[in-house]
Amino acid sequence: MRKFVVITHVNHIKNRDLYYAYAPYVREMNLWLEHTDQLVVVAPLQRVVFTPIDLAYNCKDVVFKVVPEVNFITLKKQLISGFKLPIIFWKIFWAMYHADHIHLRCPGNIGLIGCFVQILFPKKIKTAKYAGNWDPKSKQPWTYKLQSAILNNTFLTRNISVLVYGNWHNQSKNIKPFFTATYSNTEKEVVEKKGFDNGISLVFAGSLVKGKNPLYAIKVVNQLVKKGYNVVLSLFGEGVERENLQQFILENKIENFIFLHGNRDKETIKEAMKESHFVILPSKSEGWPKVIAEGMFWGCVPLSTNVSCVSDMLDNGKRGIFLTMNLEKDVLQIEEILNNESEFFFKSKLALAWSQEYTTEVFNEEIKKLMLR
Repeated sequence: MRKFVVITHVNHIKNRDLYYAYAPYVREMNLWLEHTDQLVVVAPLQRVVFTPIDLAYNCKDVVFKVVPEVNFITLKKQLISGFKLPIIFWKIFWAMYHADHIHLRCPGNIGLIGCFVQILFPKKIKTAKYAGNWDPKSKQPWTYKLQSAILNNTFLTRNISVLVYGNWHNQSKNIKPFFTATYSNTEKEVVEKKGFDNGISLVFAGSLVKGKNPLYAIKVVNQLVKKGYNVVLSLFGEGVERENLQQFILENKIENFIFLHGNRDKETIKEAMKESHFVILPSKSEGWPKVIAEGMFWGCVPLSTNVSCVSDMLDNGKRGIFLTMNLEKDVLQIEEILNNESEFFFKSKLALAWSQEYTTEVFNEEIKKLMLR
C-alpha cells in the first residue's frame, strides 16, 4: 500500500537476504510494518554473525540503503564523520523523496541528520519515535538536545507526530505522549508471586555498560547478602562492563548469589521474570525502560532510578521503589519491603495490573491511527 521509510542509527546484519537488528527494536517495527507494503531502511550495515538478541524484519519487500556510522564524541571522530555526512545526507534525501511515510528513530546520529533533511519535506506524512529521555530538564548530549529542539519546532518540522515517553509541560502540537509494549493479550497471566521464605530473587536485563549501572545492582545485593538475606540476582545481557562485574563478584565471594547469564532470548527472560520478585534498573538515563515494564507485566516490583517517565510508570512510588543511588539508603528501603511481605504483594499486584494494560494489541491500534491518517 505505501512506501515506509525508516531512518535509524541501529546497526543491521544481512543473512540470506534477510535483514536483522536488535530484537526489541525489530519487534516494534514489525508492528508498524503490518500497515505497509514496502520497507525502506536507511541505516548502517555490519558484516558480522547475528546473535540470539537479533531478529529479522517481518516484511517481504525490504530495500536497504546502507549508510556509514558517524560519531561526534571527539574532535577526530567529528572530522572523520564530516567527510561521511554528504553521503548520508544524499541517501536520506532520496529515500525521503520517494517515501509515502517518513519514520525517524531518535535520538541517534543518523536520526539527527534525518531531522535536518525532513525539513525539506514539509508536506510528507512523518512520525518520529524518540526512544530516549524527553525530559527537557535532564542532562543530555548536545546532539540529543538538538534533535528534540528540531522535532519540537512546528516551523521547521511539519506534518509529524513525535512519539515521546511521559507527559511534559510546554510542548508543541508535534509532541504525542506514547508508550511501547512487549507482550500480547494472549500472554496475560495472573501471576502469583511466592513469599520470601525460600529466597528472594532479583533480575536485571540490559546492556552491561556503565550507563545501566549493573555494578550498582550487584552492590545492592552484596549488601543484602551481608545482612543475612537469602537473595540472588540474575543479570541478562552483555557489554564492556562484564569483566569488571566478574572481578567484583570474585573479590566479594558472592558467586553463589550473582549470576551473569549473558544474552538470552525473550522467552528465557520472560520465565526469569515470572519467577523473580523484583526487577532492578539503576540506569542513569532511559526513555521508556522496557525491562521495567516487562518485569511489572509479570508482577515484579520495580527498583528503578527516577528518570524520564519512570515516575508515571511507578505511580510516584506506589507500584515500586525509586533508587536514590545512595547504597545505604537504597538497601534500607529495600529491607523495609523485604520485612513486609504484604507491602510487596500489594505493589506487585498494582505493577501487574498497570503493565498488562499496555499490550501489543493496544500498541498496534495506536500505530494504525498514525499510519493511516
